[in-house]
Amino acid sequence: MDWGLKNRISGIIRPPDGKAVMLAVDHGYFLGPTEKLEAPARAIRPLLRHCDSLMVTRGVLRSSVSATQHIPIVLRVSGGSSIIGEDLSNERITTGIKDALRLNSSALAMSIFVGAKHEHRTIVSLGRLVNEAEEYGMPVLAVTAVGKDMGKDARYLSLACRIAAEQGAHIIKTYYCENFEKVIESCPVPVIIAGGKKIPERDALHLTYNAVNAGAVGVDMGRNIWQSENPVPMIRAVRAIVHGNMKADEAYELYQRLSKPEHAKARA
Repeated sequence: MDWGLKNRISGIIRPPDGKAVMLAVDHGYFLGPTEKLEAPARAIRPLLRHCDSLMVTRGVLRSSVSATQHIPIVLRVSGGSSIIGEDLSNERITTGIKDALRLNSSALAMSIFVGAKHEHRTIVSLGRLVNEAEEYGMPVLAVTAVGKDMGKDARYLSLACRIAAEQGAHIIKTYYCENFEKVIESCPVPVIIAGGKKIPERDALHLTYNAVNAGAVGVDMGRNIWQSENPVPMIRAVRAIVHGNMKADEAYELYQRLSKPEHAKARA
C-alpha cells in the first residue's frame, strides 16, 4: 500500500484509535429530496465539525459544501436507478476518477448488489474501479447493498463483505446483524456499519455501540443523525461511542443533556 493511499485512508479511519465517524449525505442519488435533506447545505453545515469524513455525491459536494471546509470526502461514484425504478441494482459508475481527483476526494464509494439481478455487473465494476483508483493512490469503499429477497443476516453479509474484499475494496460499509462478529472475522479489511432507516435515538446508539464492540471501525450514519430532532447532539453522542468508548446508555444521556434548550441556544 503506497503512501498516498495510506494517507487518504488515515483521514477516514483516524489515528490514533483507528475509528471512523462518517456522515452519509448521498441519499439523494436514488431517493431524491429525502426528508430533512431537502436543503443539503442547511443539513450538512452544523454537522461537519463533528464527523471525520463526509460521504456525498459530486453534485451536492459542489453546490452545498464550502471548499474551505477541510473534511475528507468519500465520493459516491455509482448510480443510475431511482427508488421508483424497477431495480435499484441496475447501477453503473457515473463519476470518473479525474473528476474525483479534481474534487480532492479521499476515497471512492460504490454499491455492490450480491444476490440481485445485476450482481455480476456491480461486482465486476467494483474490481475495475479498484484497478483504476489504485493507479492514483485512491482507496475504494464498497457498500454491500441488500437485495430485496436477501435478509440482513451474518451468512449473507459475510458473503457480500468477503466478495467486496476479494475484489480489492479497502473499506467496506455494511449492515449490523446478529452474530456480527462472524462478519468481521471473515472480512480482512475494515468494516463500517450503515445506520439504515431512521430509528429511535436510543436504538441507533445501541446499534453503534454493538457494532463497534463487535469489531466495526465505526459508522457511516445519515438518516439517524440528520433526521433526528436534535442532529448535533445525536452526532456528538455517536462520536462519544466511536471515539470516546462511551456505553450506549451513557451516550443517550449525553444526547438528552445536549438536546436541552440551554444547549440549543449555545449552538445557535
